[in-house]
Amino acid sequence: MKVVVSIGGSVLAPSVGSDRVGAYARVIEHLADDGHELGIVVGGGPTARDYIGAARDLGANEIELDNLGIAVTRLNARLLIAALDDRAAPTPPTDHETAHEAFRRGDIPVMGGTVAGHTTDAVGTALAEYIDADLLVYATSVPGVYDADPSEDPGATKFDSLSASELVDVVSDIDIKAGSNAPVDLLATKLLERSGLEAVVIDGTEPEHLASAVDGDHEGTDIVPETK
Repeated sequence: MKVVVSIGGSVLAPSVGSDRVGAYARVIEHLADDGHELGIVVGGGPTARDYIGAARDLGANEIELDNLGIAVTRLNARLLIAALDDRAAPTPPTDHETAHEAFRRGDIPVMGGTVAGHTTDAVGTALAEYIDADLLVYATSVPGVYDADPSEDPGATKFDSLSASELVDVVSDIDIKAGSNAPVDLLATKLLERSGLEAVVIDGTEPEHLASAVDGDHEGTDIVPETK
């Protein structure tokens, strides 16, 4: 099965260290050993938000802030590449064609951001569409998609399943400025809506949840194509 995984930076690297990155690498290696073809996109997380916040205070504009965040996502990607060793393409692809070439060689492409204005969720969704993936996994810091922010509303209800268009409605009011944080952002959901991909949003704070999601056994939110 062809699988693209978008791993939030706050999930992969809540702080700069090796433990979570190493745990994710082991899960990815096991999935590859089971015959799955994998593409990975990672976010910037708290480190990116720290840099973006400091640069915003210094007067940087949103495009400059986006580019700063992209640089951090690629640093996080290099951490995961180091953990995957020769299974991964040696450098983070900076566009989807290069990632696809790595995929066809049998390497695991590990991407960060690509261009200003595109979140890594959008990059991952576009990669999944480009390679015609069987499954797209969003590994986030929450256990699925909710009708409100569960960190602010204790009564928030998790959806077990949504169509892509329903997901668009849920996330349409979320801020998209540099450094913003959402389970899945609006651009990614619009790409998901047009692509007809199957996707799942899971709690990625436990790397083993990724393996469960690929096996179809998870407690997150399924995003199903309209035809289903």
